[in-house]
Amino acid sequence: MDLTNATRPAVPSAPLSLALVVASDREGRFAPVLADWFLARLAGREDFAVTVVDLAGIDLPTSLSHDPSPAVRAELAKVTPVLEAADAFVVLTPEYNHSFPASLKNLIDRHYTEWQAKPVGFVSYGGISGGLRAVEQLRQVFAEMHAVTVRDTVSFHHAHGQFDEDGRHRDPAGAEGAAKTLLDQLAWWGHALRDAKSVRPYGA
Repeated sequence: MDLTNATRPAVPSAPLSLALVVASDREGRFAPVLADWFLARLAGREDFAVTVVDLAGIDLPTSLSHDPSPAVRAELAKVTPVLEAADAFVVLTPEYNHSFPASLKNLIDRHYTEWQAKPVGFVSYGGISGGLRAVEQLRQVFAEMHAVTVRDTVSFHHAHGQFDEDGRHRDPAGAEGAAKTLLDQLAWWGHALRDAKSVRPYGA
């Protein structure tokens, strides 16, 4: 019986390239508080290398074109290479009127292959629903992009009241546990899909 493979130590996988998409571009938004909180949860993990895509810093018009102007191409150059290089995504989104921001839909619609065969997790916030209605709609949108959305989310109900003036969560145990579950699932799918694509390219 050949035990060579059984006794060989596992080769560590390279960290997954994770793009954190901050969806809100609204004036006075609460998103930076939640982004900083989530990035702090990622700081101790060696399985992710994170790049933030903040849509408040991307000026993309809502009119789509197959031949974008030089100004639009310059804005896309800030974000498209990040999405292309990512192995996985986390979308941090508020809920506006039972849905997600137009800035996020605009970003999604301007890209296609960049999302394909990659996992997407969600951190959401809002009023009583905690942004979950926005997440449920996003699951349908990302399914059309051939992405895989992970089951568990991190959601903040009445988010403003959950954090103090210094951006610290007042009762962090539940939220931190949810973040760990989300990231564990994202890591599993990220490695599984990256490994699969290294053997067989994904064909939509």
